[in-house]
Amino acid sequence: MIVVTTPTGQIGRQVLDRLLDRLLDAPSGTAQIRVIARDPARLAARVRGRVEVVRGSHADPAVLKAACADADRLFWLVPPAPSADSVEVHFRHFTEPLREVIGRHGVERVVSVSTLGRGVAKNAGQISASLAMDEAIAATGVHYRALCPPFLMENLLGQAESIRDAGVLFLALAKDRVLRTCAARDVAATAARLLLDWSWTGQGDVPLVGPDDLSPEDMARVVSEVLDRPVRLRPTSAADYRATALRFGASEAWAQGLADMTEALNDQGFYGAVQPSTPEDAPTGFRQWCEDVLRPAVLG
Repeated sequence: MIVVTTPTGQIGRQVLDRLLDRLLDAPSGTAQIRVIARDPARLAARVRGRVEVVRGSHADPAVLKAACADADRLFWLVPPAPSADSVEVHFRHFTEPLREVIGRHGVERVVSVSTLGRGVAKNAGQISASLAMDEAIAATGVHYRALCPPFLMENLLGQAESIRDAGVLFLALAKDRVLRTCAARDVAATAARLLLDWSWTGQGDVPLVGPDDLSPEDMARVVSEVLDRPVRLRPTSAADYRATALRFGASEAWAQGLADMTEALNDQGFYGAVQPSTPEDAPTGFRQWCEDVLRPAVLG
């Protein structure tokens, strides 16, 4: 039995789709996947009849225990919580129940979404909290793979309106330095592959770095070319990023974590050119993603 968290989220939804596509040959009525969903009504129609559903949050120990009963594999992702009073506490709130489940209920393999930056990132807000989560899970001794993308291309989808109406792309990162990227679909594909593979053991990171050598200015140029309309980069500061997050309702702690993350990325460079690409696991280029995902979001 495979348990999938965040099955309606940007990555979790695609993990679930890929697993279901691979398990088409399962006998009718035999569920091989169980999902944890706050709102099961948001699950796609094709999903509902083919999976077991446990309603609730995977931060709830009782919910997680019920979902992981008789399960041996788990896809794990801690969702963002812009209203959280503490970034670190938010991640621990999810991780501690998981440690209990691993220790008592027989989950053998965990595939988690984390980030690049292990051993490098310092005082990096949400990135540091995610890396601390990895260490806590690994300390249980479970077979573990941490999927480690850099900047997710899907982060730009929140700017579809700005790109369409003002021709502006905002990024709070150095405009002329390489920013490594990854598409959510490549994270999902790797997660699904690992969840269906019984051969791996032990613990390790899986870097997921796309094939591009683009700076934020280069990214704005590619977006402009794909949309066939002018799009210019407007660099912003970490302070601007914090202020924007607050304006959109984030807590002081969450907004400060985003600012700390941005400063760490600029100062420490762990999403930069020093990271080699991994085309076998992250083949999607930025231009292809813009054509497939961003263009419909902006113009659709």
